[in-house]
Amino acid sequence: MNLFLTKNGIGFTLLYHIIVGLFGLADSGALQLTQANLDITLASNELVLINFYADWCRFSNMLAPIFDDAADKVAAEFPEPGQVVMGKVDCDREGAVASRFHITKYPTLKVIRNGQPTKREYRGQRSTEAFVSYIKKQLADPVIEFKSLKDLQDLDEKKRVVIGYFDRKDVPEYTVFRRVATNLKEDCQFYVGFGDASAQMHPPGQPIVAFRPDKARSNEEDETFKGNLSVYDEFNIWASEKCVPLVREITFENAEELTEEGLPFLILFHNPDDNEIVKKFNDVVQSELLSEKHSINFLTADGVKFTHPLHHLGKTLSDLPLIAIDSFKHMYLFPDIKDMERPGKLKQFLNDLHTGKLHREFHYGPDPVTDPPRVDGSSGSSSTTSKKPTTPPESTFKKLAPSKNRYTLLRDEL
Repeated sequence: MNLFLTKNGIGFTLLYHIIVGLFGLADSGALQLTQANLDITLASNELVLINFYADWCRFSNMLAPIFDDAADKVAAEFPEPGQVVMGKVDCDREGAVASRFHITKYPTLKVIRNGQPTKREYRGQRSTEAFVSYIKKQLADPVIEFKSLKDLQDLDEKKRVVIGYFDRKDVPEYTVFRRVATNLKEDCQFYVGFGDASAQMHPPGQPIVAFRPDKARSNEEDETFKGNLSVYDEFNIWASEKCVPLVREITFENAEELTEEGLPFLILFHNPDDNEIVKKFNDVVQSELLSEKHSINFLTADGVKFTHPLHHLGKTLSDLPLIAIDSFKHMYLFPDIKDMERPGKLKQFLNDLHTGKLHREFHYGPDPVTDPPRVDGSSGSSSTTSKKPTTPPESTFKKLAPSKNRYTLLRDEL
């Protein structure tokens, strides 16, 4: 038996066989997870893909044989214990486990990496081939090694990048670096150089990690990590803050995930080559709207790809750039993109959403406007003109939210 030691001196291979013996795990198909074996399974594997299901759910029953078949193929492809497990949870039997992972629909596929749930659930095609392909992609090395500093000159300026400079690979700091990279590989690109490739960028024996922002989309500055690279949580928090920007780009691939967050969208629609307006939008959000980040999603959208929302707003590509709010009920157009950089204008637009003014005007027309005081000092009068209701179109992005027909809702919601 090929053993290698953990911190506790127990080989992973031996540990795996102990788990099998203790909990009577099946020899084929997805691993049945319970309250008893869940934590040790998550802790001892880099990647765990879990199918949360219910036996009475038709969609769960359709997925079950496919998921089991994929689990067998993944186990054959990655036989080394500690790499990956495809598991399943019977949510009726394991209610505490289902509650722990906030399961609201069946089947739900959660991805656990290094013991922590990822932000993104599995939302790809539900076929054996798709599952196997997904696992292979997830287990691919998240770090790109550069051989010379010249290799870093042509990085994609639309991507956020974390660069590590190390003496060698077999140091604890690099283990932490790579582990964090596996968590954030979909948000950042990670590069690393060893030995002579990076020697001039750091003192001997002192690895350095630097962040390079997406210079084509933001005016953020480069930054060096000043914490302890040997402490996973410390580096992971820093890297997460750098890799996940305040203003994100919405795509057809991440739209479902963004809508499921439940926050309204403030979206800049722009021509794909217009990077300057994206930078300006980023600057305004950073300087004026930072306090709103928990109440709204700040997004940019390629207006060529997302032409349908533009047509919904009565606009075309020739009207780009423009800004709109999608509240998941209606879409509201920011009156004039030229006012975006005027202090307080965009913030007032958001306030009008939060106070209900935008929705109220949809039903009753514009709020009465009080005329400014007259020269003689008497107060102005309220205007009662222009009381026709506004006509904002219905939300288009709510149609990109998770389909209720794709899952079975919890039994008490049926």
